[in-house]
Amino acid sequence: MAGSLLKDRELLERFEFDSEYRRKYGVICGIDEAGRGPLAGAVYAAAVILPEGVFIDGLNDSKKLSEKKREALFDEITACAVSYCVATASAAEIDELNILNATMLAMKRAFGGLSERPSYALIDGNRVPELGIPAEAVVKGDFRSADIAAASILAKVSRDRYMKELDEKYPEYCFAKHKGYGTALHYEKVKEFGFCPEHRRSFFKKHKV
Repeated sequence: MAGSLLKDRELLERFEFDSEYRRKYGVICGIDEAGRGPLAGAVYAAAVILPEGVFIDGLNDSKKLSEKKREALFDEITACAVSYCVATASAAEIDELNILNATMLAMKRAFGGLSERPSYALIDGNRVPELGIPAEAVVKGDFRSADIAAASILAKVSRDRYMKELDEKYPEYCFAKHKGYGTALHYEKVKEFGFCPEHRRSFFKKHKV
């Protein structure tokens, strides 16, 4: 019972966190990424504007949710959001720019795809992309902010779906199992088959494959 009450309070605090920013700045958006760490595939980012007064039960950092729960929340978020956009930076762009700059690029693309321009942006983490509006980095933002949590779910679900598509295209790498992360299975498959176009070759410099 105590654990349930704690979760309910934390959930309410996420929405109250964003309401405070709306009172100060007007329309806000949350931005988060998924897929910075994997050895293969694009990095994904999402930008979300939730309406004031909306309440989405169970909304949390995507890493704390089951795949089934994330999928259900994805549909709820996209149905009620004022605006949202999911964007990417490719494996080739990651190799060219480095993962930090590619992540910032994906975030800028997601922000640029919003149908409504917010007046303030909340970004998960400790870095802020150049968006042309005031923005703030929020450490552990996907836990603290409802809009950032919503963005984390859209980015994570979209990237997982994309990795399943890559699994169909390159079944020998088992992308659906490891989602591109550096598991023993993934390294084994790279040693056996070499790189595919979706591998981030710059990530393998410290590893002999």
